[in-house]
Amino acid sequence: MAVTDPGMPPDQLDSLVAVLDMVRFGEARTRPELSRRAGLGRTVITQRLGQLIGSGLLEEGQLGRSTGGRAPRELRFRAEAGAVLVAELGATGLSAGLTDLAGNLLVHRDATWDIAAGPEATLSLVEELFDALLADGHPSPVWGIGVGVPGPVEFASGRPVAPPIMPGWDGYPVRDRLAARYDVPVWVDNEVNTMALGEVRAGLARDVADMIYVKIGTGIGAGLVSGGRLHRGAQGCAGDIGHVALVSSVPGAADVVCRCGNVGCLEALAGGAALARDATVAAGEGRSPVLAQRLEQGPLQALDVVTAAEFGDPVAVELLQRAGRLVGETLAALVNFYNPAMVLLGGGVGASGDLLLASIRHAVYRRSLPLATRDLQIARSPLSGRAGLLGAAFMVVDELLSRERLGRWIGHGTPAGRPTLAAG
Repeated sequence: MAVTDPGMPPDQLDSLVAVLDMVRFGEARTRPELSRRAGLGRTVITQRLGQLIGSGLLEEGQLGRSTGGRAPRELRFRAEAGAVLVAELGATGLSAGLTDLAGNLLVHRDATWDIAAGPEATLSLVEELFDALLADGHPSPVWGIGVGVPGPVEFASGRPVAPPIMPGWDGYPVRDRLAARYDVPVWVDNEVNTMALGEVRAGLARDVADMIYVKIGTGIGAGLVSGGRLHRGAQGCAGDIGHVALVSSVPGAADVVCRCGNVGCLEALAGGAALARDATVAAGEGRSPVLAQRLEQGPLQALDVVTAAEFGDPVAVELLQRAGRLVGETLAALVNFYNPAMVLLGGGVGASGDLLLASIRHAVYRRSLPLATRDLQIARSPLSGRAGLLGAAFMVVDELLSRERLGRWIGHGTPAGRPTLAAG
């Protein structure tokens, strides 16, 4: 259970967080606006602002608009007060970055990488990239670290749990390792959740209360946003649609073994690895000269199928349409059940080309209830490969400035040097 600063009563902490959030999210910019929106008296507002300005989280800036009396000074969240190290680990690559407290990506680095290399080698590379980013001389101290990984994560412990495409990662203490290395609190989540958070806070889904983010890359996963908040579920694995079984609805699905050990999973039939597998078979059988020519240069990838389809290769077109139909039919069940306002597609495959998008749209609209799709938007992510990094930053800052944690560190200056904050 989280323990607050013993010198800060609960009602004081509640009002402190309320004032901070209103300024941080732009809901109020002056003392009069805070008083009206928060329902707090001027004395309380003055006291809370004094704490927040004294801690370096807020500052008073230029004069605002006058409404008849003295013009009030506008309040500003000091995003530059701290920095957040972020990393997004994918199946075939990883990215690392440094953001400010508003989630602005200041600098980042990418690397091609196989997640199957295991946690020791992978996290050593992440640490190398982090060290290189810090060596660039950013003036703000690091307040926390956020990491997204391509598999189920028990959010409370920051440990992957039986991730199908991450051999050797089951139960690995990702949080503990990075916390010990950098002496700051660390949060770890499924990368699809961090992508969804990035989209709803800084992308096309900004201000969308109910949204599904679907990543179609080597595998398939979904992040759910409900009422403007990320929905992780009881243990942190909500949205894992890649392992929905399609055995009863897709001929031959029972013969396709998924990396999770089951058969007929959506990911095994329509994910990026499935597209590459089926394209390789087609090329080997001579059904696609275009893919066969590309295969001579090396193993086929899912994006080779996308490229071939764009040039009109009938086999590639058929593979993408089939994948889109299977993903769309699975999403239709979620749309009927969950009734989102938006579905965003991301990942190396999901964010590329119009053919897959069109196939997914067609299947969702055909198989969902008219009321559920009446105002539904289905679109590609505009953030490209940066959604996960941004979302990881928002995850860390939201946790640090939450009611559960703000009172545990604000009296000590910064969260740096207090890695156990993430455990409570």
